Amino acid sequence: MGANKGNAKDPADHFNKEVDDRLAILDRLEKVKHTVVVLSGKGGVGKSTVAVNLAAALADAGRKVGIMDIDIHGPSVPRMFGMSDAQVEAVGGSIIPVDTMWGLKMMSIAFFLKKTDAVIWRGPLKMGVIKQFLKDVEWGELDYLIVDCPPGTGDEPLSIVQLLGSPTGAVVVTTPQDVAVDAVRRSITFCEQVKLPLLGVVENMAGFVCPECGAKVDIFGENGGKKLAEEVGTELLASIPLSVELTPRCDGGRPVALDRESPIGEIYRRMAEKLDGKVAGKD
Repeated sequence: MGANKGNAKDPADHFNKEVDDRLAILDRLEKVKHTVVVLSGKGGVGKSTVAVNLAAALADAGRKVGIMDIDIHGPSVPRMFGMSDAQVEAVGGSIIPVDTMWGLKMMSIAFFLKKTDAVIWRGPLKMGVIKQFLKDVEWGELDYLIVDCPPGTGDEPLSIVQLLGSPTGAVVVTTPQDVAVDAVRRSITFCEQVKLPLLGVVENMAGFVCPECGAKVDIFGENGGKKLAEEVGTELLASIPLSVELTPRCDGGRPVALDRESPIGEIYRRMAEKLDGKVAGKD
């Protein structure tokens, strides 16, 4: 027992380190006005697509925007911006976020991995990376930092909320069918339990409009997101249909929100405008 005592970590040292990290995060994010966490109850609902296009639409509207990809096991944000091969630089103890051609700043674990690497980490390692993205990345002056979380309510969403302290709020993404809506209810409960304000619901994959005949088919049912928003007393920020243009846009690295001729892009721009107005009303 006596031999181990000298090797035991002093709880005071751990506490002091946590305080130092929190102060470093506050200092680093001092010029970031709003942090918006994008959540989904389950995978496959297009959450990252929504996060990327929300960030792009806000930037297109003249806002200073950063996007942080904390989907540790499945990072996809860099590809959607056409920046998969970008190199991250460190200057004077700070990590410099990757700049896109549209003026957004971006950080993702993908920049530190090979394309085939599997990340097999437990909670503390994930929290360590998220902490580093907050306290070591030189985000600078931003109107919005958009945080793309992995699906569910696990380590990453909990870590980001704890580390940010008081995020502006969350946007939750669902598809219309019951199985997705049931899962996103858990995300809303998560928001309530960690006191994360709910900014609104986005209903993705809300029907498919045939590009040939114009007929609409509700592949995943209809109005699930709208009904959920009404149920929990929040706003339906957007109802976004499936579109054949989305896949080539995502894979090609140009968010559809930047396309002035695209009806889907217009939906994303209206969504961003609605969110921006709602957040501005909180200032």
